[in-house]
Amino acid sequence: MTNNAEHETFMRRALELARSVWGATHPNPMVGALIVEDGHVVGEGATAPDGGPHAERLALLARGKVPRPGATLYVTLEPCSTHGRTGACTEAIIAAGIKRVVVGATDPNPAHGGRGFEVLRAAGVEVITGVLERECHDLNLIFNHWITTNGPLLAAKVASTLDGKIACRTGESRWITNEASRADVHRWRRLFPGIAAGAMTILKDNPRLTARREGEPEWSPLRFVFDGLLRTVVDKNLPRVFTDEFRERTIVVTTPHGGMGYVRKLRELGIKVWLFESGTQRVPFADFRRRCAEERISGVFFEGGAQLVSELIRARQLDYVFAYHAPVLFADEKAKSIFNGLRPERLDQAVRLTDVRHEVFADDILTHGRVTYPEKMLIDETVFSLR
Repeated sequence: MTNNAEHETFMRRALELARSVWGATHPNPMVGALIVEDGHVVGEGATAPDGGPHAERLALLARGKVPRPGATLYVTLEPCSTHGRTGACTEAIIAAGIKRVVVGATDPNPAHGGRGFEVLRAAGVEVITGVLERECHDLNLIFNHWITTNGPLLAAKVASTLDGKIACRTGESRWITNEASRADVHRWRRLFPGIAAGAMTILKDNPRLTARREGEPEWSPLRFVFDGLLRTVVDKNLPRVFTDEFRERTIVVTTPHGGMGYVRKLRELGIKVWLFESGTQRVPFADFRRRCAEERISGVFFEGGAQLVSELIRARQLDYVFAYHAPVLFADEKAKSIFNGLRPERLDQAVRLTDVRHEVFADDILTHGRVTYPEKMLIDETVFSLR
């Protein structure tokens, strides 16, 4: 193999290590590292949960002794150069005598990006950067946003026909996308520390809002129920998110318009309630974002319904979209659309996705990217929705 091909082969192994801790390191990034001597891997590591050792230190520990001269460290993200709870990884690398480090992505933190490279090079370490950079950067979608904005990544998942419909005019919607796409949704559910749905989705579908992946135990993120009028609490038959084994992970996001009696009922059930002041029954998303930042919740995955996601866009609070498209056409203006509430009159008034990625799941296509808002966004004031 050429040197470049060899670097990519070992970096792909480092990426596998990083993915082995998928969703388990928040608010820290997922990082994989390995030590190679004479073409053989002699030590591997992946980021421990928050507060634990970083991948580089675990790889050095797994080596069990001082690496041999000529050893190379491969790592998916620039080694940290600042002293946190675990110490600077650059110091550990230099102390171990590593003379070559191959890195995937640069630290996205503008205050630290590139500094680790400088520290290593000043100590006589050869540093090679940018190996599988795009893959390594994409790995930490949530962390990259968190570290550059000091706030959570608010993302939405939608599944639709090619003409943007999520249900027939009768309301039938299961299943528009295929099994492979639905399995991929659970992959993203496992990544995000929080998942959110609106009251109508909870009442209609009674979802579990958990990650269920083959070969893994069911896992529950924090489950946010947006219910400004507390309609999910009115009926005696409560939704499963209020009664199942993960109910302590459920948080109802509401306003005083739902009535404090229902708030007390929820708290008596062991359900957390985030109560936000609002002039209407709609929860102010900016306040929700700030509360998530205070609680160190670095990302929330919104799964509907369509009205909740549309309101996020109208409030300019949606950061990222995962859009699954099935090769199906309804061609019916009365079928339910994914989004509503805007009325752009020119293309430059449209909401766009940037930094776009595409993935294929059998016949379905996933398009995901960052939401970019126009300077002037026209709102359709005739649209009124209840959550």
